[in-house]
Amino acid sequence: MNNLFIQSISIDWDRIGRSSYLREIVAIQGLRQMVFTSPVTFFVGENGSGKSTILEAIAVAYGFNPEGGTKNYSFSTRDSHSELCDVIRISRGYRKAGWGYFLRAESFYNVATKEEEYADLLHPSQRYHERSHGESFLAVAQRNLKPNGLYLLDEPEAALSPQRQLTLLMEIYECVRQESQFIIVTHSPILLGLPGADIRTFDDGPVHSCEYEDTDSYQVTEMFINNRKQLLKRLLE
Repeated sequence: MNNLFIQSISIDWDRIGRSSYLREIVAIQGLRQMVFTSPVTFFVGENGSGKSTILEAIAVAYGFNPEGGTKNYSFSTRDSHSELCDVIRISRGYRKAGWGYFLRAESFYNVATKEEEYADLLHPSQRYHERSHGESFLAVAQRNLKPNGLYLLDEPEAALSPQRQLTLLMEIYECVRQESQFIIVTHSPILLGLPGADIRTFDDGPVHSCEYEDTDSYQVTEMFINNRKQLLKRLLE
């Protein structure tokens, strides 16, 4: 056993309806167990490949609010999470996380609004709505990424410039040095470059590990940068 907070997850497919759309997701069809071996695990793959579905289920099963935030957040704008969270079993490590956060790009506005409602004299609001989208995203990360924590991030690069993605990468790396664990859904070739990370791709059959250079995020970006004029001419003509 390593020192990760989440050692593995297992899925009880017998409790999932025969007509459930979950059975149509190629990457996770029949997936019985996923073992985590690195402090940072990236989920990559095309839109609709099941990355966020798995991450959301892990988050809810661990005790986070489906729309994001810390474990203290409890609200629902619209229930949209799948039944997968009810049939996932999390195998936990011997250590207990001292802090945690679930960040979802698509519902960040709702979390920022709730943060203002939860504020009081002892916990003043950070007024995320008064900042740009990117500034508020980074502010949440810098405020909530702490040592000895568990962090589930769904497309954290969505509002960040390339420079700010590098800042986030440094924040993640420093947290990992202080015994934190991350599971991250991303399309960012910058974040994927984090040293020592385990990259799991949801493309090309069942979910499996892959190298950085084998990800579409890297290959498409490299192709565009190195062959921009020819590629655009081919696409646009």
